[in-house]
This record gives sequence, structure tokens and C-alpha cells, in this order.
Amino acid sequence: MPDPTQLPRLDAFALPRGIYLDGNSLGPLPLAAQNAIERRVRQWQHHAVTAWDDWFGLAERLAPALARLVGAHADEVVPTGSITVNLHQLLATLYRPEGDRRDLLATALDFPTDVHALRTWAERSGGRLRFVPSRDGHTVDEGDVEDALGSGGVALMLMPSVLYRSGQALDVRRLTSAAHAAGAIAIWDAAHSIGAMPHALHDDGVDAAVWCSYKYLNAGPGAPGGLFLHRRHHQLAPGLQGWWGSDKGTQFAMDHTFTKADGAGGLQLGTPSILGLAGLEGALAVFEEVGIERIRARSLELTEALLAAVDAQLPEFKTVTPREAARRGGHVALAHPEARRITLALRERGVIADHRPPDVLRLAPVALYTTDADISHAVARVRDVLDTGAHLAVGAGGLVT
Repeated sequence: MPDPTQLPRLDAFALPRGIYLDGNSLGPLPLAAQNAIERRVRQWQHHAVTAWDDWFGLAERLAPALARLVGAHADEVVPTGSITVNLHQLLATLYRPEGDRRDLLATALDFPTDVHALRTWAERSGGRLRFVPSRDGHTVDEGDVEDALGSGGVALMLMPSVLYRSGQALDVRRLTSAAHAAGAIAIWDAAHSIGAMPHALHDDGVDAAVWCSYKYLNAGPGAPGGLFLHRRHHQLAPGLQGWWGSDKGTQFAMDHTFTKADGAGGLQLGTPSILGLAGLEGALAVFEEVGIERIRARSLELTEALLAAVDAQLPEFKTVTPREAARRGGHVALAHPEARRITLALRERGVIADHRPPDVLRLAPVALYTTDADISHAVARVRDVLDTGAHLAVGAGGLVT
């Protein structure tokens, strides 16, 4: 029987054909997730509404495993909603514009949904949405973030723990401390880091965080995301009240007076998708077996090997992911003017990667299922695409996600 602590865990996944290097967009299917979903479907089939006796506290039962991944107490996390919904909930709860302090701070490289949510609240408050610029178009200088905070007027900072374009990992403790020194709330988007690297959200003093679960967590397309709310904020009423955030002991009293559940669970809104939670339920079992520290160590080995192979064989590409291990997330970003067409040509050769405009090819060697051979074969196929000019014959194509 395979040792479940060893990596890669090829026995744990139903992998697509070819070399899959796009788990930073959508993780492949864990067999445990498939089994968990099928089990919940059977409950629905055989028990219908009475299955809610088991389903009712499912989100809360998943919280301890999530808490271990993000460095939190179980009552500080809950799987729920999406990044967009959860971010609006946290902004409604924590954003308190007062006097001259009402601006919101992000980076110029943030994922669009974060910017859309921040802009909504900036416009409502009469504040400004301010952006920390990138000096190279791919990464952010943390000193520039500190300077922006120090300039005054910032009520809330939202930062990505890993930048989706380049794979740069930001120093969560450092920038959270800087935000607090400036009198600002610090929220983090961990979409591109959860499941790929350890976190210490509680000890780092983070006020709140959001994430999705369909990337490195492999919980399935559109699976419920999650949020973290530090214990020091648990006395706050949720900015947006919803029935599922009610105290579980009295929820079915159907009282029109909202009685908040303890901890982060009080920020839930509507009834969760049980089949969506089932995908997360099964996916988390893999992480519980292996451990996030082991995953991170293997991830760094893989990205280091990929960077070395690119240096040796693909001089046409500019590596925009930081070289230092502590500043590197789970994927490697390479810049090339023809990145989009190269990505499409690679898919025709069985290498699934993705493109981010204007010029980035992203490759994610994921510790749980990527082998050393996958990396060498993928780089060889990139080399072949360039040498043969195969990408030049590729049309516009569809989405390259």
C-alpha cells in the first residue's frame, strides 16, 4: 500500500491525460472528493430532507482542517461563499471610514474581483481606492506598500498572499504590522497560496482573509470558498446578516431577531451547497494525510527544478517569479510576447498550462501530483514549440485559463 505521506500522491487523483500544470487555476479531481460527493448524493437519494440531520453542521466540522492549513483556531475559519461574497462580507464588517481615514489600498496587480469589491466600498464611503504600482509589471515592492500606508488616509488594506500573475509571495507578517501601525485593517486574499504553502494568519495578526478552494485545495469547480476572522473581531456583528450565520442552537426557532453564531461562522449568509462542501470534505482528507509543511517543501523543490530547467533550455523567456524560496508561491511565471499562442500550442502537445495577459505563461508544478519527469518533459515540449514555430500557426483560440 502506498505511503500516504510520500509525494507525489498519484494514487489519490484522477488526473487528466498529459502533463497537468494548471492546478493553480483548477485542481484535478481527488478520488476522496469524488467519493465524498457520491456519498452525499446517496444521502440525498435515500434520505432526502432528513439528511439535513447530518448536513447541518458540515461546514463547521470542516473548519479544524482548514484552520490547520491557514494557521488559525478552528473558530476563526469557516468554508462558505465565494471570494467575492466573503470579501464583501468582511468589508461590510471591518471597513470603518472615519474623517480623513477612508481610503482602501490594493496593488496594481490584484485579481479583478478584489478590485471590484474594493471599488464598490470606496464609492459608497466617498473614499479613494489607491493602488501600489508595480515597478516591473509583475511584482510588488513591499517597501512601496509600506510607503503608501505611511502616507496616511488608509482605513483598510487588501493584499494577495501570492500574486496571481507572477507567483510572488508577499510577507504577510511584515505588511500586516505596517498596516496596523498606520491604523489600517489588514485583509489578505489567500486564493493562490492556500494548499500550496503554510500560513500563520492568527499569529501574524491578520484581521481577516478570504480564499477559494478549487485551486490548490482541489475541491472542485465553484466549490465553496472560505474566510478567516481573527478572534479579536469576534464580538463584531456581521456587516451583512444571513440566516446561516445564526447561532446553530436557535437557528430553527425562526426568530426575526438575528442571534450571531460564535466566531467566523457568524459571517455565513445563505444555505451552503452540500455537494460543494462534500468536494472540499474529500479534498481536505489528502492534506490531513500529507501535511502542509511536507507539501511546501516538495513544492519548493519542484519550482526550483523548473526554474533551473528554464534557465538552461528556454533563454527566450524572462522569469518573473522571484528566485528566493521565501518569496515564491506554488507556480512559476514566464514572460514571452507569444505566451498566449505558446500556451495553446502546448495544450495540443498534452501540456496543460495557462496564460495571463499580456505576456505570461504560468506553470504550476503541484507537490501532490507533479513528478520530476513532468517538469523535464514539459520544458522539452516548450523548447519544441519554439524550435518548430508551432505556436505561430495557432489561431486566436478560446479561453486559456
